[in-house]
Amino acid sequence: MTIRAKLYVAILLTVIGPVFTIAVALHGMGRLGERFDEVQNRSERRALALDLKFGVTDFNGWQTAYGYDDGASRPRFEASVRQFRIDNNAARNMLTDARETRLLNEIRVRFGEFMRLDREAYAALRRGDDARVKQIFLGPELRLFDQMAIRADELARYEARGATATEKAFDDARVESRRGLIAVGLGAGLVIVLLLVTAADIARLAIEGHRVRE
Repeated sequence: MTIRAKLYVAILLTVIGPVFTIAVALHGMGRLGERFDEVQNRSERRALALDLKFGVTDFNGWQTAYGYDDGASRPRFEASVRQFRIDNNAARNMLTDARETRLLNEIRVRFGEFMRLDREAYAALRRGDDARVKQIFLGPELRLFDQMAIRADELARYEARGATATEKAFDDARVESRRGLIAVGLGAGLVIVLLLVTAADIARLAIEGHRVRE
């Protein structure tokens, strides 16, 4: 390659290099930004599913408690139910794919039946019919709780798998972005080497021309 060709190539790479570096960096940052948003969204979905799973266990526990303390824990049960309804409504707005919708609907139907029986049990408790209260709590209510807990656990595991997959995709995108920047850095190094070689050739020719004139 002639010195002129080397010089042209070096100038071209010097102009294109920064533009290419910026393009690679912006592309990598854009992908990472998208992946990070997905990770955040999946984390929120997982947290919401875990809230539902906890909520099912929590209100069932307080129901059992007020059945054995003559209704003293009833306010705690009602507060737990209110929180579960809030979480359930949030889940219905956020978790909308086919599997999520199916599980949430199954939980909602059983929760409605659970609360219907709870009103009957509480009425029995207030009139002193402890046998009826235990019959409800240890029979249909327990079965409904088990069914809700199974579906809430399935939902939580489903969201956990989605969150794990999204976090892995984010890590992969970060590695890919780092590799791209390293490749660009190596390219910049080659440009510098080419410039140095070209400068050395120009200096050598200048020295040789000076000698010829002498």
